[in-house]
Amino acid sequence: MFERPKAGQKAILVHLEFPGTDYESDRQEFIELARSAGAEALAVIGGSRHKPDPGLFIGSGKAEEVAAAVAAQGAELVIFNHTLSPSQERNLEKLLRARVLDRTGLILDIFATRARSHEGKLQVELAQLQHIATRLVRGWTHLERQRGGIGLRGPGETQLETDRRLIRDRIASLKRQLEAVRSRRARSRAARERNAVPTVSLVGYTNAGKSTLFNALTGDTAYASSRLFATLDTTVRRMPLAAGDPIVVADTVGFIRDLPHDLVAAFRATLEEAREAALLLHVVDAADAERMARIAQVEDVLNEIGAGGVPRLQVFNKIDLRAEETPRIERDDEGVAYRVFVSARTGAGLELLREAIAERLARVPQVRELVLPPQAARLRAQLFACNAVLDERLDDGGNFHLRVALPAAQLQRLCRDAGLRVDVDAQVRMAAPSVHAATQ
Repeated sequence: MFERPKAGQKAILVHLEFPGTDYESDRQEFIELARSAGAEALAVIGGSRHKPDPGLFIGSGKAEEVAAAVAAQGAELVIFNHTLSPSQERNLEKLLRARVLDRTGLILDIFATRARSHEGKLQVELAQLQHIATRLVRGWTHLERQRGGIGLRGPGETQLETDRRLIRDRIASLKRQLEAVRSRRARSRAARERNAVPTVSLVGYTNAGKSTLFNALTGDTAYASSRLFATLDTTVRRMPLAAGDPIVVADTVGFIRDLPHDLVAAFRATLEEAREAALLLHVVDAADAERMARIAQVEDVLNEIGAGGVPRLQVFNKIDLRAEETPRIERDDEGVAYRVFVSARTGAGLELLREAIAERLARVPQVRELVLPPQAARLRAQLFACNAVLDERLDDGGNFHLRVALPAAQLQRLCRDAGLRVDVDAQVRMAAPSVHAATQ
């Protein structure tokens, strides 16, 4: 068996067109991915197929064309914009005499260079090990079974088996550490809920301008770049709305077409910020000709991580790159804001966005502890009728202590209709006939 080629940056890129794909758009994104990974693209080889070749993915004729390009240009690496099976990767490396990397490996490599926090590094390492584990095969000379003899006798475990065992052990360790991270995040979210501070998470296709928008809204200085996957580590900051009520804004990792499942699994703790948010700001690059396709791809990932039911507000960013666009709020037939046009770079439309966020959050159920006097039995019955009551207890004075989940505006309306006044400030306890609402 051949020895696997060493690492290198000089690369041949291979991208095939399959039925139902947008060849040119995917090709340009692929070139940008390779650039983001630091590869020097010597050539881009294209083609079309109805389905992948079982052995080489690209077919023998195209493989010979790639091999000739590798030899002629002295390439050290061949990158495919497709997911290769372990056997296809081995067969191609043997034929091309160069290291082969598929789309999943390329994205993992970019993530490895971007991770800065301890949590981010753990998540990337887990995803890499899960990917590598499927590619441990008897293809290298050091994987031969240990021979018997004096000084060499023992359990006879192959190096391959040792590698697999070590990877399994490390994966188990990483999962335990990430579970601890997940628990800490859950406690932080619970604390924010107790203090009635809703979380708004920024999601969107990579390079849509999420971090620039995050900085513009919060006044933070989180790293922002035009490179793909510039943000891997979730950043959380407080931001006051116009009414003075604070919210928490979370900047999350960008999504991409065919996001590797290993990454989705590894970044579960980070992506939970999106799943558990009160509102998602789906940031869209308004200047991207493929923006509608990007929106659909982000929606697919949101559904995959269990965030499909979270309320969302679309934010069409980068309107400064489109002369015909102006800052504005678009509303649906019921008058609810569903899309805002802004420029995070120039600040145009940001006040409209804050207004839309406040409006949408007013419709999001918030968990509150209500202390109702005995004469508020009608209000209590209405809360039960709305299926808003999560828990109830009765104190010695006959007051009802209810834990409810209801939008603030709806709670105010119910109390007003019942002839009672509600104070939603958790720091003030009002006497009857007012209703004390301690936010959770």
